[in-house]
Amino acid sequence: MRNERTRARSPAASKLSRDVVLGRAAVAAHLRQVNVSLKSRPGRNGTAGAAEEAVAAMAARAARGPLDSQLSIGDLVARSGVAASALRYYEALGLITAVRSGGNQRRYPRHVLRRVAFVRAGRQLGLSLAEIRGALASLPDGKAPTRADWTRAARAWQSRLDEKIADLQRIRSTLTDCIGCGCLSLRRCALYNPDDTAAALGPGARWLLGDEPPA
Repeated sequence: MRNERTRARSPAASKLSRDVVLGRAAVAAHLRQVNVSLKSRPGRNGTAGAAEEAVAAMAARAARGPLDSQLSIGDLVARSGVAASALRYYEALGLITAVRSGGNQRRYPRHVLRRVAFVRAGRQLGLSLAEIRGALASLPDGKAPTRADWTRAARAWQSRLDEKIADLQRIRSTLTDCIGCGCLSLRRCALYNPDDTAAALGPGARWLLGDEPPA
């Protein structure tokens, strides 16, 4: 009799094995079906009880799903190359956001990696964190930004990028020439900064800073 019961329950056990490998999208629907089936057969235990517990566990994992796709602060440090102290500072400034796990640990959505890269790129361009925050403010909250969202955010930097490119081009074209710094060490200084006339315009390398040398 015991062997017959075991054989009778074998299809249920096989079904449970198949259910375990279902994707998260099917878990909720499957949970409803199993609950109905179990309620219609009161008094059963053993395999049915195990099935109920297993499905409940799968449902709990499905409800917890977003957390599984998020990064701990250690993961974010390792992947972004930014120190944990800097990430916490970015979070305090509102540049990135985190949620808290059941153990009160920081968890970051994976798309935060792109926000961190965006911040680092802005800093390399010489932008202030306030300017970067203004650009990031255009991104949607609570979901990964689309390509169009990032395009709008980057557009806020366009004028600064143009200025930076112009500065680099000016530096490239003048570094081997007189730059109006007052050194008077090149032959061309006598032509472009005779007797250090550039000093009247203020301190620093005046031609690098944007002032025009004499024609």
